Amino acid sequence: MSDASPLALAQRLIACPSVTPATGGVFAEMEAMLAPLGFEVLRTVDGEAPDGPVENLLATRKGPEGSRHFAFAGHLDVVPPGEGWTSDAFEPEIRGDLLYGRGAVDMKGSIACMVAAIADIPAEAGTITLIITGDEEGPARHGTLALMDHMAERGIVPDLCLVGEPTSVHRLGDMMKIGRRGSVNIFLGVDGVQGHVAYPHLADNPAPKLVAMLAELDALVLDEGTDWFQPSNLEITEIGIGNPAHNVIPAKAEARISIRFNDLHSGASLSEKVTKIAESHGGWARPVISGEPFLTAPGKFSDMLADAIRTETGVEPELSTSGGTSDARFLKNVCPVIEFGLNNATMHKRDEAVAVADLDVLTRIYARVAKAALA
Repeated sequence: MSDASPLALAQRLIACPSVTPATGGVFAEMEAMLAPLGFEVLRTVDGEAPDGPVENLLATRKGPEGSRHFAFAGHLDVVPPGEGWTSDAFEPEIRGDLLYGRGAVDMKGSIACMVAAIADIPAEAGTITLIITGDEEGPARHGTLALMDHMAERGIVPDLCLVGEPTSVHRLGDMMKIGRRGSVNIFLGVDGVQGHVAYPHLADNPAPKLVAMLAELDALVLDEGTDWFQPSNLEITEIGIGNPAHNVIPAKAEARISIRFNDLHSGASLSEKVTKIAESHGGWARPVISGEPFLTAPGKFSDMLADAIRTETGVEPELSTSGGTSDARFLKNVCPVIEFGLNNATMHKRDEAVAVADLDVLTRIYARVAKAALA
């Protein structure tokens, strides 16, 4: 295969270790792929500790004045490979019909397909931008958000954006994501007065108050879902007292909850609801909102993507809002955004792998969508 094939491009990216936050080599490799295609590449380092610095890449190839503008978005950082791989996680290896390596599906494979697709699109077709972060798997505070600031400074405003997250479930093309639920984590606590268990009147045990608080929160029915979203859910994810002694009433009790919520709510409205309940039990709440819900309503954009998928695979894609969060939660503030990519069966797993044939098919789908969006 030529160096412009999605397989060759994916191998080059996988061979660059880039555990989140990604730095250095993988971005140099990405720049080397894009520069020959006529892209102006901006590489930045954004943010400070504790969640930075983060390396990012913004690349644009301008079309004729007044032409349409289409964007691809994704991330070059990967989760740690862990132990027990059959081959080295950062030495791409083909075994049978599969390409193995960390990031093969999430999401260096998809990014390789984006680059290969763009190589087939003439510059006069319109403007194309790639929005590539090195911090999607981590805190994500200085990744795509920082790239959006750089875009705003340069007047880069795509008409549509396709995020290459691995959305396919059983076979390539069976699902696209037209929205995502929001996410808020809320730290909870009750402060008490430490004392001897034999003298409870001289202490104030925070544990029963926390238990009552959590019972009320766990009993909440936030909603019944909507046409496009499943019901919002609140989960207790941690309970702790940290009391090393059996005969001491603790001075504090703490917990954490996580809420994934649909577009009937906002992070602020849920934070306010939980805070009121916490305070009613003599406690406190500290919300951390990591994303708001969004929906790109079915229409022209989803239709053109579905048409491309059907043409190349014969599969009718499901329009879904399931799963966790992605950087689409930020990009939806720039333009309509949809997620579509490879089969997600092995993402974040040992021996992550992509079907080599799927790389070729996804490249053709991405090329069709980009051409349709620029037309």
